[in-house]
Amino acid sequence: MVSSELAKKIRRIEITSQKLVDEIFSGEYRSGFRGKGMDFENIRQYIPGDDVRSIDWNVTAKYDKAFVKQFVEERELNLFLLIDMSRSNSFGRKKEFIAEIAATLALSATRNNDRVGVVFFTGSVEKLIPSQSGRRHVLSIIENILNFQPQQTGTDIAQALQYFNRIEKKRSVVFLISDFLDEGYEKELKASANRHDLIRIRVVDRAEERIPAGAIFTFEDLETGETLVMDNLKRDLRVEPPDGGSKRNLICIYTDEDYVKPLRQFFRRRGRA
Repeated sequence: MVSSELAKKIRRIEITSQKLVDEIFSGEYRSGFRGKGMDFENIRQYIPGDDVRSIDWNVTAKYDKAFVKQFVEERELNLFLLIDMSRSNSFGRKKEFIAEIAATLALSATRNNDRVGVVFFTGSVEKLIPSQSGRRHVLSIIENILNFQPQQTGTDIAQALQYFNRIEKKRSVVFLISDFLDEGYEKELKASANRHDLIRIRVVDRAEERIPAGAIFTFEDLETGETLVMDNLKRDLRVEPPDGGSKRNLICIYTDEDYVKPLRQFFRRRGRA
């Protein structure tokens, strides 16, 4: 049973995301993610000028006339969202931002008749939502993001990528959404990028990147529960996130900014490429 408060949140996110899809992302999404393969359609008799490489030699031998195979571009894509639900993503507005970004991507895919699936992960893979299409499916994804109660607090990106590569053999468009506060996943990241069209979306709260001067701070690691006391009386300190490898296909989104601009820029770059 969905509470009235949760239903309002879901509806607000749907309205916001749908407006963005209608006004901004529809064209960019289509141009950024074209069909990646060819599906067999039928066989017809050879016409002078046809590519000889498309000749079906078995049918040609049977009828003693040349026949060629016809193919059409595979239009439907398989899009997956790999979403980090670790406790660090409950900091500030990160969880709500992740829900809005996921909704925008899922609605863009649905508008294009593509299928969308989701993997929720923390220190382990906690939930799989198989890929489907349609508005009801997208609303279920949004509800799951907002309402999901993870069993673990940590982050294991490598395990999430290994799991996805094991269950999904078809080449897919994969958005890995996380704050990437993890290490040691570079090998799996490379393997996934070779198998799928992998895009990373890093969601960040600026308070996580800066420690202001003038006080003694006590920090608690949201994922491990460990505490750290820091004397920072002299100057502001910048906290650098772990280096997750290449910045190619990486979108960085801050929770105090409009997430539309970096997403739109990414889609446009993909469309031109």
